[in-house]
Amino acid sequence: MSVQLNTVRKLRVHWPISTETFAGIAAGEVAALQQDPGLAALLHTVEQFRELGDFGNYKHVFESGVGLEGFTCGEGAVPTLGTVGEHMVSPTFVFTTYFDAALEDHVVEQFIKELVDIHPWELPVIEVTGPVSVAGGLGAKDRSGAAAS
Repeated sequence: MSVQLNTVRKLRVHWPISTETFAGIAAGEVAALQQDPGLAALLHTVEQFRELGDFGNYKHVFESGVGLEGFTCGEGAVPTLGTVGEHMVSPTFVFTTYFDAALEDHVVEQFIKELVDIHPWELPVIEVTGPVSVAGGLGAKDRSGAAAS
């Protein structure tokens, strides 16, 4: 049996969760992923892109973990959690998946845009390995929470 290796890029999204969801996931309760409205939205969104987590006979492949995300809100921030000058620690779900390295930039741009649009943070942590060429408008959200254009 031979193994075919493909060149891929990684997408990792850090998503804030409640302490209840954190405890449920840490205890191995798979239902906690769908019971948390934010995580359910994240999983639904990434499932809409057939290119994400496509491993031939296996689709929507992802890895996850739970942890803590720390930050201090700076001047000019409009935080979802905490206040300016306050150091915060938030329970976090880390979602990781992979996609073909040859995927066209406009497709990568589209799923990043959709993730930014649904993410509850003013500045979401979304990591993509390899070069990313985006047309703009994917930066910080405006004060109303909508993606800036």
